[in-house]
Amino acid sequence: MAAKESTVQDGNVKNDLLTGQAFLDSIRDGREIWYDGQRVKDVTTHPAFRVSARSIARLYDSLHDPACHGQLTKIDKHGILTHKFFAPSYSAQELLEARDAIALWQRLTYGWMGRTPDYKAAFMAQLAEGFSFYEPFGENALNWYQKYASRGLFLNHVLVDPPVDRNRPHHEVTDVFVNVTRDDDRGIYVSGAKMVATGSVLTHATFVAPNSGTAARMQAGKDEAFALVFIVDMETPGLKLVGRPSYEIKADCPFEAPLASRFDENDSVLVFDNAFIPWENVLVYRDVEKAKGFYASSGFFNRFNLQSSTRLAVKLEFACGLLLKGAQASGTNTFRGVQTELGELIAMANLVWALTTAMAMDPEPGVGRSVVPKLQTAAAARVYMTSTWQRVREIFEKVLAGGPIVTVSSVQDLKQPELDPIIERYFRGTGLGAIDRIKLFKLIWDALYSEFAGRHALYERNYAGNHEQQRLDALSWSDSRGDSERYEQMVDACLSDYDEDGWLVEHLRK
Repeated sequence: MAAKESTVQDGNVKNDLLTGQAFLDSIRDGREIWYDGQRVKDVTTHPAFRVSARSIARLYDSLHDPACHGQLTKIDKHGILTHKFFAPSYSAQELLEARDAIALWQRLTYGWMGRTPDYKAAFMAQLAEGFSFYEPFGENALNWYQKYASRGLFLNHVLVDPPVDRNRPHHEVTDVFVNVTRDDDRGIYVSGAKMVATGSVLTHATFVAPNSGTAARMQAGKDEAFALVFIVDMETPGLKLVGRPSYEIKADCPFEAPLASRFDENDSVLVFDNAFIPWENVLVYRDVEKAKGFYASSGFFNRFNLQSSTRLAVKLEFACGLLLKGAQASGTNTFRGVQTELGELIAMANLVWALTTAMAMDPEPGVGRSVVPKLQTAAAARVYMTSTWQRVREIFEKVLAGGPIVTVSSVQDLKQPELDPIIERYFRGTGLGAIDRIKLFKLIWDALYSEFAGRHALYERNYAGNHEQQRLDALSWSDSRGDSERYEQMVDACLSDYDEDGWLVEHLRK
């Protein structure tokens, strides 16, 4: 994972952040990825992953672009030059600047890559202030922060158990769920599987832990073997990634699938076969209480919702542009009913932006001296975000109706002189030539109706846990923080204003 040095300097602070080429070089490390019955030799050149790898590389290059460098980077309290969201924030203004740095990166992918390197910064940055929580592995936490921040490493996470035997207690499913099999003076050995490792074929390492729902069900005295939080380097022997079908490899050309051909974050199942994890990569070991508590103690929940909301806001703006242009091409953009749908979509984008601003500008104390988005606001964003994209799809289906399927079978039809007059007459748009209209609607199809789009609909719906847990968490935190009691007190105050005989408050009895 050797980084090439950049010529960009901040005063006397050296820039060790990876460049795009250094990123590509760093993930040519012999990692074991299986795709279509074969082991992938080089993830950066394999047709299932090559273009998406270059989309990530572009983000790294932007860190060194003078036009972006100032908005994207800062010097942290350790003197490390890093991405603004890769470091803790200590004020509302710093959180807002971190939000804007996230937005700049997301605009480079039009909001279509959810697990970009800044995503895991929601957790990793907090290790700088909260490392002591992980004692006796606190030094590991701080060391990982410094390594992560200084180079801008790309990490993802896997938290979810495979969908098998979930009706059984954890300690009865050691053949499937990730658990420690033994340890020695060098580290621990783990076996089992986790899902869904979105983008992990391209990451430097993956953060492994139980998710909040699983951790809540763990029992002291029974589930210690599963009470693990650690970071695994992707080239670790005994670690296998088994990927789903690649939409990138199925894309014949950018004209046919302009999103899938470059922004497909392949989802993998991560399989550990007695994989060795050195002690320096361990944060929690056989400690049920810490496995249950690290989410709340880390500020990860608060911060990941800022990153994911910002990403969704950019994606919603892109959807607004698509629908505006699609309606114009259909000649329906002046219809009152179409305009109401357009207005709703624009309002949705503005609402998500407002949530990101609220999370930044009205924070709460985080670990150490840091600040993080207020928990209640982050929870509200989480619930709203995971129901948003279904509404987007409904709006497109109503406004554009069958328009997206009025297209040619492939770009080859556009190269046949015999079809030219037919295509130009019947496939043109309102004020738009046939090729430009077809190009637009193939983009709309890839965003809303293709297999790539179907995966994104599933992704947005389940992005932040199952729909029940999202709402149960919002209720639980309302109870624990006194909000529920405050709501009830308001009703009690209203009820105390009157009884069966009339008003009891003086200002209404006059």
